[in-house]
Amino acid sequence: MKINGIEKIFHFIVYEGRKIEKAFIAMLIVFAICFPLVGVNYDLSKYLPQSAPSREALSVMEDEFGYPGMARIMLRDVSLYEARQMRDQIASVEGVDMVTGADTATDVYMAYPFAAEADALDDYYRDGNALIDVVFEEGSSEKSTHEALDRIYEIVGEDGYFSGSAVSNKSRQETIVKEVAIAMVIALVIIFSILTVTTTSWFEPVLFIGVMGVAIIINMGSNIIFGTISFFTFATAAILQLAVSMDYSIFLLHTFTAYKQKGMEIHEALEMALRESAGAIVASSMTTIVGFLAMALMKFSVGRDLGFVLAKGIVISLATVMMLMPALIMRFNEKIEKYSHRSFMPSFDSFADKMYRGRKIIIAISLIFIIPVYVAQDMNLFLYGDEALGEGPGTKVYEQSRMIDEEFGRSNMIIAMVPVGSPVSEKLLTEDLEGFEFVNYAKSLAGELPSGVPQDFLPQSLTEKMKTENYSRILISMNTAEESEFAFECSKKIDSKIREYYPEDSHVLGLTPTTMDMKNILNEDYSFVNMISMLGVILVVAISFRSVLVPMLVIIPIEAAILLNMAFPYVMGESVLFIGYIIVGCLQLGATVDYSILVTGNYLGARKEMSPPEAAKASIAKSALSVLTSGSILTVVGYGLFFISTTRGISQVGRFVGRGAMLSIVLVLTLLPALLALFDRQIARQQERSRTRSERLKNRRSAGRGDNDKAGNEEEKQGKSKEEKKKK
Repeated sequence: MKINGIEKIFHFIVYEGRKIEKAFIAMLIVFAICFPLVGVNYDLSKYLPQSAPSREALSVMEDEFGYPGMARIMLRDVSLYEARQMRDQIASVEGVDMVTGADTATDVYMAYPFAAEADALDDYYRDGNALIDVVFEEGSSEKSTHEALDRIYEIVGEDGYFSGSAVSNKSRQETIVKEVAIAMVIALVIIFSILTVTTTSWFEPVLFIGVMGVAIIINMGSNIIFGTISFFTFATAAILQLAVSMDYSIFLLHTFTAYKQKGMEIHEALEMALRESAGAIVASSMTTIVGFLAMALMKFSVGRDLGFVLAKGIVISLATVMMLMPALIMRFNEKIEKYSHRSFMPSFDSFADKMYRGRKIIIAISLIFIIPVYVAQDMNLFLYGDEALGEGPGTKVYEQSRMIDEEFGRSNMIIAMVPVGSPVSEKLLTEDLEGFEFVNYAKSLAGELPSGVPQDFLPQSLTEKMKTENYSRILISMNTAEESEFAFECSKKIDSKIREYYPEDSHVLGLTPTTMDMKNILNEDYSFVNMISMLGVILVVAISFRSVLVPMLVIIPIEAAILLNMAFPYVMGESVLFIGYIIVGCLQLGATVDYSILVTGNYLGARKEMSPPEAAKASIAKSALSVLTSGSILTVVGYGLFFISTTRGISQVGRFVGRGAMLSIVLVLTLLPALLALFDRQIARQQERSRTRSERLKNRRSAGRGDNDKAGNEEEKQGKSKEEKKKK
């Protein structure tokens, strides 16, 4: 028997499993070595587009002064003298750029022992507690900054309280790796338990998890092509890849088992399983990939970072399942059979019958709630910046930061960079900025020097901290939260005041201005990304089912689940991190639309032999186990991240994923079969038209080939006739 095309590939996969195993072992080793070399970026401002004012300001800051991390330190029960000694020790730590404390409140450079003014002293020393502001030479996530912080922890001891971007960043780096590892272990244990209940062999879960483990390591190690990935991606990509792509291996093995039970020889059964399952697995993975790639179109490029990594992960999972899985099935087939057990799952016929009987109530409830849910999800209190993303209540960083704010008030640092020019203008601007009620202090080189003292009088080692050849730096501390409408208004006033003095080539940088840019960009991203992901999925489903109506019906329960998922925070009075809101919308659509496709495929298959009501029941009964298995795995993974991660942004995304998977399960098994039965005639008409068009196209092509054959035969006859005449 001649084998060609795709069948030749399947034949190679089945009969050359040892070669495939060796290739995957080699890749596993290479990418396991690469995995620790992939950088992790903890600064989301780096993902702003170059056109954003904050991104432009960040580039100027890095070129001129570097991009410093910052910290606030509160010392308990110390005298002014002790506070000064501690401040001097901190100032001498390698990696520390500038230090401001109680007796340097009016002289940030410590060049002159000017007496601190009473109000300035109150900003740094109250009731035996001293506050020290630290600016580091390098960024919050840099190794030198973290080493400097470790040294400062040693100097200050247990009586110190710490907050600020550098402290938060260091804590995040130390906890995320540990938390992701814990979440993965717990998820694997629970997933193993779920698979044990829903499969028919004790060894099958080992095989599934092993194959997915190989795919995850290859994906995470291959991220070295990006150089660095965001901490958001690092914390979520592996565990989401595990949950989303587990279906592929389950479907392939179950198809193989079905053929084997028919009495087929093992090689033949596996080859048939590959042929049958390939189309469904590829179609399923394509919808997921489209959902993830939609995130890659975000202007705020953390979406591109996560989208590319997850999409690449699905492609790698697909290749691993279709190539490595068959080799492992052949190798461990005896173990699969040896450790087989009876099915622990009941029949879903009774459940299917009850769901179909309640279809009218289900549709009515959906229609009643759809508008309130849509309005509620749009009325959420959205947060955008690093403060909302960071450590949550109960963590050491959060509690210590709160205590410092309670004692000394908030300090929201803004850095202004203005062109080098008149020291008089710089001094007047500094005084005007310090005059705002919401400003704790504003410090610049010109503003700190006494009148008549030239800047050249100071050593270069001091002046270069605040001035370069092109720019002067002004440090502004606002007594506001980093993210609030009031903070945004204050930031706008500061920016406006700076532009009065320096209308051109001035820049403002800080967490509040950055958050404002994130808010503007993410709001632009939202509608565009949602529309693209939905259209992409609809297109894939339309091609698979050759219908325009079917994709609409497939999408309805998933979109309803997404809206309901996003409405929960409003009902519960919780704030929502907007970047998570966008990402989860795409992720939930891409990951759970497979459930709808499975139910729809089973309905249309049953419809060839049954009436619409019976087909609807059959689709529920046949799909329930697969949907519940896949959905419960995604639910476990999501809630695992929610309960374990202390980083609020990651925890919230986990909760959205877990809750969204549960809602998708419910609506796909209840609402979708009811809609398919309701629109059965319209679906049948569209599919009949599609078949008719396909047949006409085939006939035209056949007719065209026939005409070409006739023309060719006629030309051949004429050629022969000419040759015969020449011979005569």
